[in-house]
Amino acid sequence: MAETFRKEAGIEWPTVGLMLLCYAAWGLAITWAAALWLPLGIGLATLAVALHSSLTHEALHGHPFKSERLNEATVFLCLGLFIPYRRFRDLHLAHHVDSILTDPYDDPESNYMDPDVWVRLPRWGQVLLRINNTLAGRMLLGPALSVWTMCRDDWRAIRNGDGKVLNAWLLHLPGVVPVVALVIWAPMPFWAYLVSAYAGFSILKIRTFLEHRAHERASGRTVVIEDKGPLALIFLNNNLHVVHHMHPKVAWYRLPKLFDENREKYLKRNDGYYYRSYAEIFARHFLKPKDPVPHPMWPAPGGKPDQPAE
Repeated sequence: MAETFRKEAGIEWPTVGLMLLCYAAWGLAITWAAALWLPLGIGLATLAVALHSSLTHEALHGHPFKSERLNEATVFLCLGLFIPYRRFRDLHLAHHVDSILTDPYDDPESNYMDPDVWVRLPRWGQVLLRINNTLAGRMLLGPALSVWTMCRDDWRAIRNGDGKVLNAWLLHLPGVVPVVALVIWAPMPFWAYLVSAYAGFSILKIRTFLEHRAHERASGRTVVIEDKGPLALIFLNNNLHVVHHMHPKVAWYRLPKLFDENREKYLKRNDGYYYRSYAEIFARHFLKPKDPVPHPMWPAPGGKPDQPAE
């Protein structure tokens, strides 16, 4: 069924339409809305940045066109400023190897840490990461920590001669410079746009906060959040995350039907890792960590990790 959806789609017009709407909303945000009332402009720009990131995620998975180059071109303007498209693409596709999900070393999107590394952190570092493991902390600190970690690791890679990483950052410049130039030209102050870019990243941290958990089976590590509200739209139904991981080539607007038709199968596969809505997640985890920072199934300090469970 999933492959049938992909082949029938051809040009995925709902995605194309949403991309046009996203860019139009962004343009209105930095011009008309910002001139009318700056908080309105900041709010609209924030939503556009968050939606653009979700559309970028669609593009790297092969949507809305069959051409990889054309898909990249649709999200070439980096509204969110901070993350190069090709670094996001390469790291995210590496994350899609389900057998390594939550691995502190091999999963690029894991928020868990090797306990052996954890115990050697200074106290302030442990406090910072514990705060980051609450939803409030993830939204407040998460974007800054992610950008800092990526820049640090990528700089090390570039110094060690990794041309692919260097090329990704060089290609990032022509995607960012026009955005910066347009914002400088527009009525919105640049500091206000930086607030919007950070806030858009912060909204995305709501989605990624508990997408994966430590579990003995790889198939039990990926969540279902059965939300149908505004956040589900901004996230392009990626809250049905186990469905996306099983069918990454299926367009965002097909995921709810796939889930509804096979609900028990998906919930059995992920061993009941389920939330009713994002409201439930806010209620349960806004100020309470969802789990520890050290990987709870990793060996104690000094031990050797087992192979990831299949």
